[in-house]
Amino acid sequence: MLVAALAVLPTKADDADKNRRYDAFFLEAVCQREKGNNDAAFDLFRHCVDIDSTRSEAYYYLAQYYLALKQKDVALNYSKKATELEPNNTTYVETLANAYLNQRKYKEAIGALERLCELRRDRDDVLGILVQLYEQQGDYDNAIRTLTRLETIEGKSERLSYAKSNLFTQKGDKKAAIAEMKMLADQYPNDNNYRCLYANTLYVNGQKKKAVTIYDKVLKEEPSNRNAQMALLAYYNDQKDSAKVHRMTERVLFNKNATSEDRVVLMRQIIGESEQAGGDSTRVLQLFHRLLDLPQADSDITLLCASYMNLKKMPNDSIRIVLEKLLEMSPDHAAARLQLVSYAWQAQDRDRVIELCRAARQYNPDEMAFYYYQGIAYYQNNQLDEALNAFQNGIGVITQDSDPAIVSDFYAVMGDILHQKGMEKEAFAAYDSCLVWKDDNIGCLNNYAYYLSERGIRLDDAERMSYRTIKAEPTNATYLDTYAWILFMQKRYNEAKTYIDQTLEYDKDSSSVLFEHAGDIYYHTGDVEQAVNYWREAYDCTVDDDARKQLLERKIKHKKYVKE
Repeated sequence: MLVAALAVLPTKADDADKNRRYDAFFLEAVCQREKGNNDAAFDLFRHCVDIDSTRSEAYYYLAQYYLALKQKDVALNYSKKATELEPNNTTYVETLANAYLNQRKYKEAIGALERLCELRRDRDDVLGILVQLYEQQGDYDNAIRTLTRLETIEGKSERLSYAKSNLFTQKGDKKAAIAEMKMLADQYPNDNNYRCLYANTLYVNGQKKKAVTIYDKVLKEEPSNRNAQMALLAYYNDQKDSAKVHRMTERVLFNKNATSEDRVVLMRQIIGESEQAGGDSTRVLQLFHRLLDLPQADSDITLLCASYMNLKKMPNDSIRIVLEKLLEMSPDHAAARLQLVSYAWQAQDRDRVIELCRAARQYNPDEMAFYYYQGIAYYQNNQLDEALNAFQNGIGVITQDSDPAIVSDFYAVMGDILHQKGMEKEAFAAYDSCLVWKDDNIGCLNNYAYYLSERGIRLDDAERMSYRTIKAEPTNATYLDTYAWILFMQKRYNEAKTYIDQTLEYDKDSSSVLFEHAGDIYYHTGDVEQAVNYWREAYDCTVDDDARKQLLERKIKHKKYVKE
């Protein structure tokens, strides 16, 4: 029996053969993985495990594949297996720690990370994670111990001392919390910021008078120390000493060492208090103007000033000065420039609108609104080529997230410009694009319909478009005139007469074209006398258009409709 038993034991030759087979399949698996053939690699790695379950590498790779397949528990088990087989492999240990973290198994993650720190004592990043985990678990002693280990690597610092002090405070050990910061302050006796940190720790741990004494001493030595000023401001607020709060607030605001955030926070508090007290803007504006006159004035406080002036409904010219100062500091501030464009637009200063938008296109090339306002301003100045260029460039920055109403108007105005330039095919294409973005763009529907009727083409489309405009605005004389004229072109004369009468009723300052349309329609309904009267009114209204006057003269003289 003994001889038979020995016969089945593996020999060295068997082990060597198994190793060769494992290595061959493992190498092929890695090659397939590199080629992107992950299905094949996955099967080969599994075969490696079947060949030899005591080798760690295949388990490591399989863990990654199972994680990709969202089989987290299986992936975790394979990662654990790889680490058990090779416990000193830092890659395996770190991967296992991450797997525990992903599954929120923080206790197990801590164990893996501690093991990683034993293997790699220089991994300060791992120690940092351990501090967070221990603190999260409420294990303040181990968190403090880990911070001490960090200090051996990095040296004593404000960040680490403050963190340890905070942990002592959370633990309820006020004495140790204070001692930790005192140690830092004593290590750097000439650094007033460390003295302030020590005082802050005293303050939060109940020793307020001692803390205030230190702040006062710091300010005697260094009157512009921002940390001491901010701390005393908080103390005076806590004591509800409004006079001292007022004085210290101004000291902080005009301290050269104050940050932009300090000033913005304080000014917001001042504004809030002012509004609660009745809204007197006198002191607030005085402070803003003093801040804007500082050599180190910044864009954040300038923007807040402009916003406050808007809140108080101050004159546009006053706000404009602040916004222009803001643009000097931050020329790419799109919101400020848009507001300036709005002011120029309200003042009908089209040249200023064009100038502002030209600069904006340099600093904010993707902001579609600037192309729009510039194009409209050029259009109203009758600079058609420049307007068309602005709109075409604006279309180049359109995205799926663009405002459909603005994009629609882009194309609508482009269509009007192209029509004026005699490019009707391109104009109609622009109108089509306009309606794709917003199919109820009333202005576009009216103009598109009218220009089609002028050409005498697609009259059914024109009628449908025009009808939508009068349904939307039934008293708009321009839209009614267009609809009446399209009905006329369709030889629906009695219907056309109904709508031209409504047009004349709602249009208090009828144009030559409108009177001529009325005459043409009345003629075709058989009322020649009234037609001639309307043609005469059209003639009287016509200025600087000799061809039209000649046509109207022929209609009046012959009492007959004549085409152009």
